[in-house]
Amino acid sequence: MSPVRSAAIVVGLVVAVLVGVMATSDSGPNRISTHMVGQPAPPLVGTTIDGEQWDLDAQRGRWVLVNFFSTTCVPCIVEHPELVAFAEAHADADDARVVSVAFDDSAAAIEKFFRERGGGWPVLATRTGYIAVDWGVVAVPESYLVSPSGHVAAKVVGGIELAELEALLDEARGGA
Repeated sequence: MSPVRSAAIVVGLVVAVLVGVMATSDSGPNRISTHMVGQPAPPLVGTTIDGEQWDLDAQRGRWVLVNFFSTTCVPCIVEHPELVAFAEAHADADDARVVSVAFDDSAAAIEKFFRERGGGWPVLATRTGYIAVDWGVVAVPESYLVSPSGHVAAKVVGGIELAELEALLDEARGGA
């Protein structure tokens, strides 16, 4: 058997197993079990598209939704209004915030994306490949809910809707 064919078979088997695991997961439509849940969140420090320094550790005391996205990713575009609604719903109480980590995008594309689609939260845009590796991001969109104590409460793969975000937050809070 040729090396190319062997590699294709191995890749196919890995994909089939991954799809099977995801399809049989009982953790919700997009929620993925990960070793990170319950663990301290990896470092998340960087420069925003506004040139400001941002550090996840400075957010202790509130929930943070860390959203990995790309301006050319269709599911990212579809979920963006849901993230805007989530951020707006929690703005007055300041109990939950959103931070986005741009994946393989230029600052100009990111600025245009947010200008056209809304969203006033911090967006990290430099050295984000390292951040994605630290967080175990495989594909965008992926989101992580980080608790006020700085621990990962949940991971969501794929686009998410406002109702799902609110249910995830309520569940993480213990149903409160």
